[in-house]
Amino acid sequence: MLKKYLIVFLLSMVPLLELRFAVPIAVGMELPPLLSIAVCALGNMIPVPFIYFFARKILLWGMDKPVIGKSFRFLHDKGERAGQKLRRKAGRRGLFLALLLFVGIPIPGTGAWTGTLAASFLDMGIKSTALAVSLGVAMAGIIMALASSGVFHLFGI
Repeated sequence: MLKKYLIVFLLSMVPLLELRFAVPIAVGMELPPLLSIAVCALGNMIPVPFIYFFARKILLWGMDKPVIGKSFRFLHDKGERAGQKLRRKAGRRGLFLALLLFVGIPIPGTGAWTGTLAASFLDMGIKSTALAVSLGVAMAGIIMALASSGVFHLFGI
Protein backbone atom coordinates (compact mmCIF):
# COMPACT_ATOMS: atom_id res chain seq x y z
CA MET A 1 0.00 0.00 0.00
CA LEU A 2 2.83 2.40 0.86
CA LYS A 3 4.41 1.67 -2.54
CA LYS A 4 1.20 2.76 -4.29
CA TYR A 5 1.12 6.02 -2.36
CA LEU A 6 4.77 6.64 -3.17
CA ILE A 7 4.05 6.10 -6.88
CA VAL A 8 1.20 8.64 -6.98
CA PHE A 9 3.18 11.04 -4.78
CA LEU A 10 6.12 11.00 -7.21
CA LEU A 11 3.88 11.19 -10.30
CA SER A 12 2.30 14.32 -8.84
CA MET A 13 5.69 16.03 -8.87
CA VAL A 14 6.28 15.47 -12.59
CA PRO A 15 5.63 18.49 -14.83
CA LEU A 16 2.76 18.08 -17.29
CA LEU A 17 1.50 14.99 -15.42
CA GLU A 18 1.08 16.47 -11.96
CA LEU A 19 -1.97 15.67 -9.89
CA ARG A 20 -4.18 15.52 -12.98
CA PHE A 21 -2.52 12.25 -13.91
CA ALA A 22 -1.74 10.90 -10.44
CA VAL A 23 -5.26 11.10 -8.97
CA PRO A 24 -6.82 8.90 -11.69
CA ILE A 25 -3.94 6.46 -11.18
CA ALA A 26 -4.69 6.41 -7.45
CA VAL A 27 -8.39 5.79 -8.16
CA GLY A 28 -7.39 2.98 -10.51
CA MET A 29 -5.23 1.49 -7.75
CA GLU A 30 -8.31 1.62 -5.51
CA LEU A 31 -6.67 3.86 -2.93
CA PRO A 32 -8.99 5.82 -0.62
CA PRO A 33 -10.00 9.03 -2.42
CA LEU A 34 -9.42 11.64 0.30
CA LEU A 35 -6.03 10.31 1.32
CA SER A 36 -5.05 9.96 -2.34
CA ILE A 37 -5.97 13.58 -3.05
CA ALA A 38 -3.95 14.69 -0.01
CA VAL A 39 -0.89 12.64 -1.02
CA CYS A 40 -1.10 13.84 -4.63
CA ALA A 41 -1.63 17.45 -3.58
CA LEU A 42 1.41 17.31 -1.30
CA GLY A 43 3.51 15.86 -4.11
CA ASN A 44 2.24 18.50 -6.53
CA MET A 45 3.04 21.33 -4.08
CA ILE A 46 6.61 20.36 -3.19
CA PRO A 47 8.11 21.85 -6.39
CA VAL A 48 6.21 25.16 -6.01
CA PRO A 49 8.78 27.15 -3.98
CA PHE A 50 11.63 25.89 -6.17
CA ILE A 51 9.75 26.88 -9.31
CA TYR A 52 8.85 30.27 -7.87
CA PHE A 53 12.36 31.20 -6.74
CA PHE A 54 14.59 29.48 -9.28
CA ALA A 55 12.82 28.46 -12.52
CA ARG A 56 12.73 31.92 -14.05
CA LYS A 57 16.42 32.50 -13.32
CA ILE A 58 17.41 29.12 -14.73
CA LEU A 59 15.33 29.68 -17.86
CA LEU A 60 16.88 33.09 -18.45
CA TRP A 61 20.35 31.63 -17.94
CA GLY A 62 19.77 28.77 -20.39
CA MET A 63 18.03 30.60 -23.23
CA ASP A 64 21.26 31.38 -25.06
CA LYS A 65 22.95 28.00 -24.53
CA PRO A 66 23.56 25.90 -27.69
CA VAL A 67 21.83 22.61 -26.85
CA ILE A 68 19.18 23.67 -24.35
CA GLY A 69 18.45 27.19 -25.58
CA LYS A 70 15.34 26.46 -27.65
CA SER A 71 13.69 24.41 -24.88
CA PHE A 72 14.49 27.00 -22.24
CA ARG A 73 13.21 29.82 -24.45
CA PHE A 74 9.98 27.85 -25.09
CA LEU A 75 9.41 27.31 -21.36
CA HIS A 76 10.29 30.92 -20.55
CA ASP A 77 7.92 32.23 -23.19
CA LYS A 78 5.17 29.83 -22.01
CA GLY A 79 5.49 31.18 -18.46
CA GLU A 80 5.56 34.76 -19.69
CA ARG A 81 2.46 34.25 -21.88
CA ALA A 82 0.58 32.50 -19.06
CA GLY A 83 1.39 35.35 -16.70
CA GLN A 84 0.31 38.03 -19.16
CA LYS A 85 -2.88 36.13 -19.97
CA LEU A 86 -3.73 35.94 -16.27
CA ARG A 87 -3.03 39.64 -15.83
CA ARG A 88 -5.16 40.61 -18.86
CA LYS A 89 -8.11 38.53 -17.75
CA ALA A 90 -8.01 39.35 -14.07
CA GLY A 91 -6.27 42.66 -13.62
CA ARG A 92 -4.15 43.14 -10.51
CA ARG A 93 -7.01 42.67 -8.05
CA GLY A 94 -8.39 39.43 -9.44
CA LEU A 95 -5.00 37.83 -9.97
CA PHE A 96 -5.29 35.56 -6.91
CA LEU A 97 -8.63 34.15 -8.06
CA ALA A 98 -7.42 33.87 -11.65
CA LEU A 99 -4.36 31.89 -10.54
CA LEU A 100 -6.50 29.65 -8.32
CA LEU A 101 -8.84 28.87 -11.22
CA PHE A 102 -5.96 28.50 -13.69
CA VAL A 103 -4.42 25.81 -11.49
CA GLY A 104 -7.74 24.37 -10.28
CA ILE A 105 -9.48 23.69 -13.57
CA PRO A 106 -7.74 20.58 -14.87
CA ILE A 107 -7.14 21.21 -18.55
CA PRO A 108 -3.92 20.63 -20.50
CA GLY A 109 -1.30 23.33 -20.04
CA THR A 110 -2.51 24.47 -16.65
CA GLY A 111 -1.43 23.30 -13.24
CA ALA A 112 0.87 24.09 -10.34
CA TRP A 113 4.05 24.19 -12.44
CA THR A 114 2.76 26.62 -15.09
CA GLY A 115 0.73 28.63 -12.60
CA THR A 116 3.68 29.10 -10.26
CA LEU A 117 5.97 30.04 -13.14
CA ALA A 118 3.40 32.58 -14.34
CA ALA A 119 3.03 33.99 -10.82
CA SER A 120 6.82 34.39 -10.54
CA PHE A 121 6.84 36.36 -13.82
CA LEU A 122 4.11 38.57 -12.37
CA ASP A 123 6.01 39.04 -9.09
CA MET A 124 2.86 37.97 -7.28
CA GLY A 125 4.60 37.13 -4.00
CA ILE A 126 5.34 33.68 -2.64
CA LYS A 127 2.61 33.71 0.04
CA SER A 128 -0.19 34.63 -2.38
CA THR A 129 1.18 32.27 -4.99
CA ALA A 130 1.47 29.35 -2.57
CA LEU A 131 -2.05 29.89 -1.23
CA ALA A 132 -3.68 30.28 -4.65
CA VAL A 133 -1.79 27.30 -6.08
CA SER A 134 -2.58 25.17 -3.00
CA LEU A 135 -6.29 25.90 -3.27
CA GLY A 136 -6.17 25.30 -7.02
CA VAL A 137 -4.38 21.97 -6.55
CA ALA A 138 -7.01 20.90 -4.00
CA MET A 139 -9.78 21.89 -6.42
CA ALA A 140 -8.14 20.02 -9.31
CA GLY A 141 -7.65 16.98 -7.07
CA ILE A 142 -11.32 16.87 -6.14
CA ILE A 143 -12.42 17.35 -9.75
CA MET A 144 -10.09 14.61 -10.98
CA ALA A 145 -11.15 12.20 -8.21
CA LEU A 146 -14.83 12.77 -9.01
CA ALA A 147 -14.23 12.42 -12.75
CA SER A 148 -12.12 9.28 -12.28
CA SER A 149 -14.73 7.72 -10.02
CA GLY A 150 -17.46 8.24 -12.61
CA VAL A 151 -19.47 10.71 -10.51
CA PHE A 152 -19.89 13.16 -13.39
CA HIS A 153 -21.25 10.36 -15.56
CA LEU A 154 -24.16 10.01 -13.12
CA PHE A 155 -25.20 13.58 -13.95
CA GLY A 156 -24.75 13.21 -17.69
CA ILE A 157 -21.61 15.35 -17.78
